[in-house]
Amino acid sequence: MKFGKNICILNVGGTKYAFTREVIRDFPLRRVSRLHSCSSEKEVLEVCDDYDRERNEFFFDRHSEAFVFIMLYVRSGKLRFVPRMCELSFYNEMLYWGLESSHLEFCCQRRLDDRMSDTYTCFSEEELMGADEEEARRAEEAEDEAEETRSWLARMRRTFEDPASSVAAQVLASVSVIFVIISMVILCASTLPDWDTAKNNTVEEHRIIEAVCIGWFTAECIVRFIVSRDKCEFVRRPLNIIDLLAITPYYVSVAMTALTGENPQLQRAGVTLRVLRMMRIFWLIKLARHFLGLQTLGLTLRRCYREMVMLLVFVCVAMAIFSALAQLLEHGLDLETSNEDYASIPAACWWVIISMTTVGYGDMYPITMPGRVLGGVCVVSGIVLLALPITFIYHSFVQCYHELKFRSARCVRSLSAEFLN
Repeated sequence: MKFGKNICILNVGGTKYAFTREVIRDFPLRRVSRLHSCSSEKEVLEVCDDYDRERNEFFFDRHSEAFVFIMLYVRSGKLRFVPRMCELSFYNEMLYWGLESSHLEFCCQRRLDDRMSDTYTCFSEEELMGADEEEARRAEEAEDEAEETRSWLARMRRTFEDPASSVAAQVLASVSVIFVIISMVILCASTLPDWDTAKNNTVEEHRIIEAVCIGWFTAECIVRFIVSRDKCEFVRRPLNIIDLLAITPYYVSVAMTALTGENPQLQRAGVTLRVLRMMRIFWLIKLARHFLGLQTLGLTLRRCYREMVMLLVFVCVAMAIFSALAQLLEHGLDLETSNEDYASIPAACWWVIISMTTVGYGDMYPITMPGRVLGGVCVVSGIVLLALPITFIYHSFVQCYHELKFRSARCVRSLSAEFLN
């Protein structure tokens, strides 16, 4: 610090603390120590809220009682929550001064983890530093949104994207759901043994129904693409990609049928056509636009991908260990009475996965006493390993459900007001 007096005064929420420059330089709190490297008042004001040059006083508009507990951590090395203060608010203060959750005592860390898992609120120093800019950006976006609302393009966009935005949007969503159900019924019925006979009798009717469904989905996708605000963002959205995967196979199959005809030498093309037709099962995912349960499932999977990866790692590690032991105990030790179902580790992996998930098809099972003991340990271990990440996923599912339910209820209230008007 190349200006000011040797004694620096920190004013935190009205409470003053006096320190020398040497203490400021080596201060454990990162925000306070940054004052020593400031070479101008402009840089100082980037760290604190205000500065008095005459008294060399730095003002911080923060919670004074929380800073008292943070100063106790600086002196004693133990950081605990302020009584009768929200854990997230105190964590907010910690991040502002440059501390992390790892600096808390273990009991307080558990309180903070429980609180954050219930609310899924995440704070970061960048968010705290740029709170004013974020509010300004949101105000600009709200103003732009209000201006767009007056245009027919914005109304069309909301009608196709948000089923709860208006009565017309609900009617459009209902029609789309009906077409999805009809297409799924036809897809399932096409796999029945008597379908070929019925299809030969009413082939034109089946083709017409299928063409009408595909035409509706195609028209809906094209209109949503035309009225979308950002065309690149539209293409990158998962649900829109699924729409393309569900629509494209029909046109590819029609083109391949027109090119190949009934040529028996092109059997590979026939297999490709069956695969493409079966890809229409992706139409079911289109229901996620209209049903709260599927939206909750998708949002939960997106938020809990770390827990899902952790669960997959648990299963893979256990599967590798138990399959190797099962192959050794059932096939590798005694070749005369070996169990051929466990002839290899990959073959034993199938037994491990159905045992850990407590399915147990009975197609393969251990016959030796050590193998049966290993099977019991495998089943118990599977129950424990699968149950560990489930708690986090459950809390996330409940939180996502309440968020989407609240948003849906708010849209229903606005829709009721619009209908009454």
